[in-house]
Amino acid sequence: MKKSLICGLLLASSTIAFTQSYKFKTLVDLEATDVISQGKTGTCWSFSTSSFLESEIMRLSGKRIDLSEMYNVRQTYPQKAWNYVMRQGMAQLSEGGLAHDVINSMSQYGVVPSDVYTGLQGSQKEHDHSEIVDAIKPILDAYIKAPSAYEGAWKNEVETILDAALGKPIDTFVYEGKTYTPQSFLEMTGLKAEDYISITSFAHHPYNSNFILEIPDNFSNGSYYNVALDELVEIANEALKAGFSIELDCDVTETTFSSKYGLAVIPEDETLGELALKKVTKEKDITTEYRQQEFENFNTTDDHLMHIVGMVEDQNGTIYYKVKNSWGKHTKKVPNEGFIYMSEAYFKLKTISIMVHKDALQPSVKSNLKL
Repeated sequence: MKKSLICGLLLASSTIAFTQSYKFKTLVDLEATDVISQGKTGTCWSFSTSSFLESEIMRLSGKRIDLSEMYNVRQTYPQKAWNYVMRQGMAQLSEGGLAHDVINSMSQYGVVPSDVYTGLQGSQKEHDHSEIVDAIKPILDAYIKAPSAYEGAWKNEVETILDAALGKPIDTFVYEGKTYTPQSFLEMTGLKAEDYISITSFAHHPYNSNFILEIPDNFSNGSYYNVALDELVEIANEALKAGFSIELDCDVTETTFSSKYGLAVIPEDETLGELALKKVTKEKDITTEYRQQEFENFNTTDDHLMHIVGMVEDQNGTIYYKVKNSWGKHTKKVPNEGFIYMSEAYFKLKTISIMVHKDALQPSVKSNLKL
């Protein structure tokens, strides 16, 4: 009888713990620029990585610089077109991209402030790229179909479309009274492309190896370091605690990823739906096997990139990542104003990859990855 009473009390206590409204305590809160909107574009990869680099500039130099997301996009489109042509149309041509595409652009073409290259044309106030790929693709397809018979120069035609849609690339500009080129501006920021690495965790490649991740947006064949799942979480946690923010590529198609509630969780009971966004709910235990299964059956895809800028915990001690999104700020009635609190379980299941400064890694990780 006494044993039954104790069990009953423990069960009631556990139930109460998982039916409370969320209450969060800040653990880590790193500097970041304001939340903005990517508009009607598929360029989250540039918005999130630019935000990540802005935080890196603050960490490295204390300077607060708003980088141009569209400069990276403008410089990357010709690379996508080249890849599509040379693979004779057997490649993805889309607005999408990945974090290393910004790093590649930065390395080759430098960076510029947002106010000198906005990517907005005429009276445009919001980014809208809905017609860019549709304009470029027929030109490339026509060339691929009959290169010797093609009249004109497809590269020049692509450049003309991009110039009209986004603006011509700039050679020099003035920032705070000083004249820069994109490369000299990059040097001024203190950013170095070679300092940033991409890390993932998938079981179909050996851990502590380096491989080209097989996802549609990886048109540039970016290479990723592969670590065990628990190590991926540890890398993220230790980086944040040490003052390094993180670039995040993940899946946001779960119904329990919500910008409305500013929350992303993986409830153990999948039928809870919206209730899991309102009340603290027990989450699934995410194993390596389950994560791999969800990747291989395409329930986890590389559909969105964001920027992790902190950590919080709820009243039960569960860890969440403070994630800066690029869908604009929401009203004050909505939690977090454009940020998402992503649970560790969601991160473990739905993360495709992260990007960090190599100095954020612990010595043992560097040794294992031969960095």
